[in-house]
Amino acid sequence: MNHAAQSNTGGLPYAIGAYLIWGFLPLYLKLLHHVPPLEFVGWRIVFTLPICLTFVAMRGQGRELRAAIANRKVTLLLLVSATLIAANWAIYAVAVQSGHVLAASLGYYINPLVNVLAGTLFLGERLTRLQWAAVAVAAAGIAPLVWDGLDMLAISLSLAASFGGYGLVRKLTPVGSLPGLTIETGLLIIPAIGIAMWYAASLPGSSMGQDTQTSLLLIGSGAITAAALLLFAVAARRMSYSALGFVQFFSPSLAFLQGLFVFHEQLHTAQLISFIAIWLAIALFCWDLWSRRDLIRVD
Repeated sequence: MNHAAQSNTGGLPYAIGAYLIWGFLPLYLKLLHHVPPLEFVGWRIVFTLPICLTFVAMRGQGRELRAAIANRKVTLLLLVSATLIAANWAIYAVAVQSGHVLAASLGYYINPLVNVLAGTLFLGERLTRLQWAAVAVAAAGIAPLVWDGLDMLAISLSLAASFGGYGLVRKLTPVGSLPGLTIETGLLIIPAIGIAMWYAASLPGSSMGQDTQTSLLLIGSGAITAAALLLFAVAARRMSYSALGFVQFFSPSLAFLQGLFVFHEQLHTAQLISFIAIWLAIALFCWDLWSRRDLIRVD
Protein backbone atom coordinates (compact mmCIF):
# COMPACT_ATOMS: atom_id res chain seq x y z
CA MET A 1 0.00 0.00 0.00
CA ASN A 2 1.44 3.41 -1.00
CA HIS A 3 1.65 6.45 1.24
CA ALA A 4 -1.39 8.14 -0.31
CA ALA A 5 -3.53 5.07 0.28
CA GLN A 6 -2.36 4.83 3.88
CA SER A 7 -3.29 8.47 4.53
CA ASN A 8 -6.73 7.73 3.06
CA THR A 9 -7.72 5.82 6.18
CA GLY A 10 -6.41 8.63 8.36
CA GLY A 11 -8.28 11.57 6.84
CA LEU A 12 -11.34 10.29 5.00
CA PRO A 13 -13.39 9.12 8.04
CA TYR A 14 -13.07 12.57 9.64
CA ALA A 15 -14.37 14.28 6.50
CA ILE A 16 -17.29 11.86 6.12
CA GLY A 17 -18.22 12.26 9.80
CA ALA A 18 -18.29 16.06 9.55
CA TYR A 19 -20.35 16.11 6.38
CA LEU A 20 -22.87 13.59 7.69
CA ILE A 21 -23.48 15.79 10.75
CA TRP A 22 -23.96 18.84 8.55
CA GLY A 23 -26.13 16.85 6.17
CA PHE A 24 -28.73 16.19 8.86
CA LEU A 25 -28.61 19.73 10.27
CA PRO A 26 -31.79 20.88 8.42
CA LEU A 27 -33.79 18.36 10.45
CA TYR A 28 -32.27 19.78 13.64
CA LEU A 29 -33.12 23.32 12.55
CA LYS A 30 -36.65 22.22 11.69
CA LEU A 31 -37.14 21.36 15.36
CA LEU A 32 -36.03 24.93 16.18
CA HIS A 33 -38.10 26.67 13.50
CA HIS A 34 -39.56 29.02 16.12
CA VAL A 35 -36.11 30.30 17.17
CA PRO A 36 -34.87 33.35 15.22
CA PRO A 37 -31.83 32.35 13.10
CA LEU A 38 -29.51 34.98 14.60
CA GLU A 39 -30.45 33.95 18.13
CA PHE A 40 -29.81 30.33 17.25
CA VAL A 41 -26.31 31.23 16.04
CA GLY A 42 -25.67 33.15 19.26
CA TRP A 43 -26.61 30.23 21.50
CA ARG A 44 -24.72 27.86 19.22
CA ILE A 45 -21.51 29.79 19.89
CA VAL A 46 -22.21 30.16 23.61
CA PHE A 47 -22.59 26.40 24.09
CA THR A 48 -19.72 25.43 21.81
CA LEU A 49 -17.03 27.24 23.84
CA PRO A 50 -17.37 25.33 27.15
CA ILE A 51 -17.27 22.01 25.26
CA CYS A 52 -14.07 23.06 23.51
CA LEU A 53 -12.47 24.22 26.75
CA THR A 54 -13.40 20.94 28.42
CA PHE A 55 -11.72 18.92 25.68
CA VAL A 56 -8.66 21.17 25.75
CA ALA A 57 -8.29 20.44 29.47
CA MET A 58 -8.92 16.70 29.02
CA ARG A 59 -6.32 16.43 26.25
CA GLY A 60 -3.76 18.60 28.01
CA GLN A 61 -3.61 21.16 25.20
CA GLY A 62 -3.63 24.22 27.42
CA ARG A 63 -0.06 25.13 26.52
CA GLU A 64 -0.78 24.84 22.80
CA LEU A 65 -3.87 27.01 23.24
CA ARG A 66 -1.94 29.73 25.07
CA ALA A 67 0.85 29.65 22.48
CA ALA A 68 -1.65 30.13 19.67
CA ILE A 69 -3.32 33.04 21.48
CA ALA A 70 0.08 34.67 22.01
CA ASN A 71 0.83 34.42 18.28
CA ARG A 72 -0.67 37.54 16.72
CA LYS A 73 -0.66 36.14 13.18
CA VAL A 74 -2.48 32.98 14.25
CA THR A 75 -5.03 34.96 16.22
CA LEU A 76 -5.75 37.28 13.30
CA LEU A 77 -6.17 34.34 10.93
CA LEU A 78 -8.55 32.68 13.38
CA LEU A 79 -10.49 35.93 13.67
CA VAL A 80 -10.99 35.79 9.91
CA SER A 81 -12.03 32.13 9.99
CA ALA A 82 -14.35 32.77 12.94
CA THR A 83 -16.06 35.60 11.07
CA LEU A 84 -16.50 33.43 7.98
CA ILE A 85 -17.96 30.46 9.84
CA ALA A 86 -20.32 32.67 11.88
CA ALA A 87 -21.59 34.24 8.64
CA ASN A 88 -22.01 30.77 7.16
CA TRP A 89 -24.04 29.60 10.15
CA ALA A 90 -26.31 32.63 9.99
CA ILE A 91 -26.92 32.33 6.23
CA TYR A 92 -27.62 28.61 6.53
CA ALA A 93 -30.07 29.06 9.41
CA VAL A 94 -31.93 31.81 7.53
CA ALA A 95 -32.04 29.69 4.37
CA VAL A 96 -33.48 26.61 6.09
CA GLN A 97 -35.99 28.50 8.20
CA SER A 98 -37.20 30.56 5.23
CA GLY A 99 -37.85 27.47 3.10
CA HIS A 100 -34.70 27.45 0.98
CA VAL A 101 -33.20 24.07 1.88
CA LEU A 102 -32.58 23.32 -1.81
CA ALA A 103 -30.67 26.59 -2.17
CA ALA A 104 -28.55 25.65 0.82
CA SER A 105 -27.98 22.23 -0.70
CA LEU A 106 -26.87 23.77 -3.99
CA GLY A 107 -24.49 26.06 -2.10
CA TYR A 108 -22.63 23.10 -0.66
CA TYR A 109 -22.60 21.41 -4.06
CA ILE A 110 -20.95 24.57 -5.45
CA ASN A 111 -18.47 24.60 -2.56
CA PRO A 112 -16.19 22.01 -4.22
CA LEU A 113 -15.77 24.41 -7.14
CA VAL A 114 -14.71 27.11 -4.71
CA ASN A 115 -12.32 24.69 -2.99
CA VAL A 116 -10.77 23.62 -6.27
CA LEU A 117 -10.18 27.19 -7.38
CA ALA A 118 -8.80 28.16 -3.97
CA GLY A 119 -6.52 25.15 -3.90
CA THR A 120 -5.21 26.02 -7.35
CA LEU A 121 -4.82 29.75 -6.76
CA PHE A 122 -3.50 29.80 -3.20
CA LEU A 123 -2.10 26.36 -2.39
CA GLY A 124 -0.34 25.46 -5.61
CA GLU A 125 -2.47 22.35 -6.15
CA ARG A 126 -2.56 21.15 -9.76
CA LEU A 127 -5.60 19.72 -11.50
CA THR A 128 -5.78 17.22 -14.33
CA ARG A 129 -7.66 17.93 -17.57
CA LEU A 130 -10.62 15.87 -16.38
CA GLN A 131 -10.73 17.81 -13.11
CA TRP A 132 -10.71 21.11 -15.00
CA ALA A 133 -13.53 19.75 -17.15
CA ALA A 134 -15.47 19.06 -13.94
CA VAL A 135 -14.88 22.64 -12.81
CA ALA A 136 -16.12 23.96 -16.16
CA VAL A 137 -19.28 21.82 -16.04
CA ALA A 138 -20.03 22.98 -12.48
CA ALA A 139 -19.52 26.62 -13.43
CA ALA A 140 -21.84 26.21 -16.41
CA GLY A 141 -24.36 24.51 -14.17
CA ILE A 142 -25.03 27.58 -12.04
CA ALA A 143 -25.52 29.84 -15.09
CA PRO A 144 -29.28 29.08 -15.52
CA LEU A 145 -29.92 30.52 -12.06
CA VAL A 146 -28.84 33.96 -13.29
CA TRP A 147 -32.00 34.07 -15.43
CA ASP A 148 -34.34 32.08 -13.22
CA GLY A 149 -33.42 31.79 -9.56
CA LEU A 150 -31.34 34.77 -8.45
CA ASP A 151 -32.59 34.43 -4.87
CA MET A 152 -31.45 30.80 -4.81
CA LEU A 153 -28.14 31.74 -6.47
CA ALA A 154 -27.44 34.46 -3.86
CA ILE A 155 -27.95 32.03 -0.98
CA SER A 156 -25.98 29.28 -2.67
CA LEU A 157 -22.98 31.42 -3.63
CA SER A 158 -22.77 33.11 -0.23
CA LEU A 159 -22.78 29.73 1.53
CA ALA A 160 -20.16 28.32 -0.85
CA ALA A 161 -17.90 31.36 -0.56
CA SER A 162 -18.08 31.67 3.22
CA PHE A 163 -17.43 27.98 3.90
CA GLY A 164 -14.81 27.69 1.19
CA GLY A 165 -13.01 30.67 2.67
CA TYR A 166 -13.25 29.20 6.15
CA GLY A 167 -11.68 25.93 5.09
CA LEU A 168 -8.88 27.70 3.24
CA VAL A 169 -7.98 29.93 6.19
CA ARG A 170 -8.01 26.99 8.60
CA LYS A 171 -5.74 25.01 6.30
CA LEU A 172 -3.27 27.91 6.19
CA THR A 173 -3.35 28.54 9.94
CA PRO A 174 -0.60 26.71 11.88
CA VAL A 175 -2.71 25.63 14.84
CA GLY A 176 -4.21 22.33 15.99
CA SER A 177 -7.84 21.53 15.30
CA LEU A 178 -9.14 21.81 18.87
CA PRO A 179 -7.12 24.87 20.00
CA GLY A 180 -8.07 26.61 16.76
CA LEU A 181 -11.78 25.96 17.21
CA THR A 182 -11.56 27.03 20.86
CA ILE A 183 -9.99 30.35 19.92
CA GLU A 184 -12.53 30.90 17.14
CA THR A 185 -15.47 30.44 19.49
CA GLY A 186 -13.71 32.54 22.13
CA LEU A 187 -13.37 35.40 19.66
CA LEU A 188 -17.09 35.15 18.90
CA ILE A 189 -18.33 34.72 22.47
CA ILE A 190 -18.86 38.42 23.29
CA PRO A 191 -20.97 39.11 20.17
CA ALA A 192 -22.83 35.84 20.81
CA ILE A 193 -23.67 36.81 24.40
CA GLY A 194 -24.73 40.24 23.15
CA ILE A 195 -27.13 38.63 20.67
CA ALA A 196 -28.59 36.37 23.38
CA MET A 197 -29.06 39.33 25.74
CA TRP A 198 -30.67 41.44 23.01
CA TYR A 199 -33.28 38.77 22.34
CA ALA A 200 -33.85 38.29 26.06
CA ALA A 201 -34.57 42.02 26.45
CA SER A 202 -36.96 42.18 23.47
CA LEU A 203 -40.37 40.64 22.89
CA PRO A 204 -41.29 37.81 22.98
CA GLY A 205 -38.10 37.19 24.96
CA SER A 206 -35.34 34.64 24.84
CA SER A 207 -35.98 31.24 23.29
CA MET A 208 -33.82 29.71 26.00
CA GLY A 209 -36.08 28.63 28.87
CA GLN A 210 -39.31 28.78 26.87
CA ASP A 211 -39.69 25.02 27.09
CA THR A 212 -37.48 22.04 27.91
CA GLN A 213 -37.15 20.72 24.36
CA THR A 214 -36.07 24.08 22.91
CA SER A 215 -33.54 24.63 25.69
CA LEU A 216 -32.03 21.17 25.28
CA LEU A 217 -31.82 21.55 21.51
CA LEU A 218 -30.09 24.92 21.84
CA ILE A 219 -27.60 23.43 24.30
CA GLY A 220 -27.09 20.43 22.02
CA SER A 221 -26.22 22.71 19.11
CA GLY A 222 -22.91 23.39 20.84
CA ALA A 223 -21.97 19.72 20.94
CA ILE A 224 -22.98 19.23 17.30
CA THR A 225 -21.01 22.29 16.22
CA ALA A 226 -17.87 21.28 18.10
CA ALA A 227 -17.97 17.71 16.81
CA ALA A 228 -18.48 18.64 13.15
CA LEU A 229 -15.91 21.43 13.04
CA LEU A 230 -13.28 19.37 14.84
CA LEU A 231 -13.76 16.54 12.38
CA PHE A 232 -13.59 18.98 9.47
CA ALA A 233 -10.48 20.74 10.79
CA VAL A 234 -8.64 17.42 11.14
CA ALA A 235 -9.69 16.39 7.62
CA ALA A 236 -8.64 19.76 6.16
CA ARG A 237 -5.11 19.35 7.46
CA ARG A 238 -4.76 15.73 6.30
CA MET A 239 -6.34 15.91 2.84
CA SER A 240 -5.61 17.88 -0.31
CA TYR A 241 -7.98 20.82 -0.33
CA SER A 242 -9.36 19.97 -3.76
CA ALA A 243 -10.13 16.38 -2.74
CA LEU A 244 -11.67 17.53 0.53
CA GLY A 245 -14.15 19.65 -1.37
CA PHE A 246 -15.38 16.75 -3.44
CA VAL A 247 -15.85 14.43 -0.47
CA GLN A 248 -18.38 16.94 0.85
CA PHE A 249 -21.16 15.83 -1.54
CA PHE A 250 -22.52 13.66 1.30
CA SER A 251 -23.85 16.73 3.09
CA PRO A 252 -25.73 18.51 0.28
CA SER A 253 -27.10 15.18 -0.99
CA LEU A 254 -28.77 14.61 2.35
CA ALA A 255 -30.01 18.21 2.43
CA PHE A 256 -31.33 17.90 -1.14
CA LEU A 257 -33.39 14.84 -0.23
CA GLN A 258 -34.72 16.58 2.86
CA GLY A 259 -35.65 19.67 0.84
CA LEU A 260 -37.74 17.55 -1.54
CA PHE A 261 -39.27 14.94 0.75
CA VAL A 262 -39.32 16.53 4.22
CA PHE A 263 -39.68 20.25 3.52
CA HIS A 264 -41.61 19.63 0.24
CA GLU A 265 -39.90 22.41 -1.72
CA GLN A 266 -40.62 22.76 -5.43
CA LEU A 267 -37.72 22.07 -7.80
CA HIS A 268 -37.92 24.42 -10.81
CA THR A 269 -36.43 23.66 -14.22
CA ALA A 270 -33.44 26.01 -13.87
CA GLN A 271 -32.67 24.56 -10.46
CA LEU A 272 -32.88 21.00 -11.79
CA ILE A 273 -30.49 21.86 -14.64
CA SER A 274 -28.03 23.31 -12.14
CA PHE A 275 -28.19 20.26 -9.89
CA ILE A 276 -27.72 17.85 -12.79
CA ALA A 277 -24.69 19.76 -14.10
CA ILE A 278 -23.03 19.88 -10.69
CA TRP A 279 -23.76 16.21 -10.04
CA LEU A 280 -22.05 15.45 -13.36
CA ALA A 281 -19.07 17.59 -12.34
CA ILE A 282 -18.77 15.73 -9.04
CA ALA A 283 -18.95 12.39 -10.85
CA LEU A 284 -16.17 13.45 -13.25
CA PHE A 285 -13.91 14.66 -10.48
CA CYS A 286 -14.46 11.66 -8.23
CA TRP A 287 -13.90 9.27 -11.13
CA ASP A 288 -10.59 10.97 -11.89
CA LEU A 289 -9.50 10.77 -8.25
CA TRP A 290 -10.52 7.12 -7.98
CA SER A 291 -8.84 6.12 -11.21
CA ARG A 292 -5.56 7.64 -10.02
CA ARG A 293 -5.98 6.33 -6.42
CA ASP A 294 -5.20 9.87 -5.24
CA LEU A 295 -8.15 10.64 -3.05
CA ILE A 296 -6.03 12.02 -0.22
CA ARG A 297 -2.50 13.23 0.28
CA VAL A 298 -0.73 14.58 3.34
CA ASP A 299 0.61 18.12 2.96
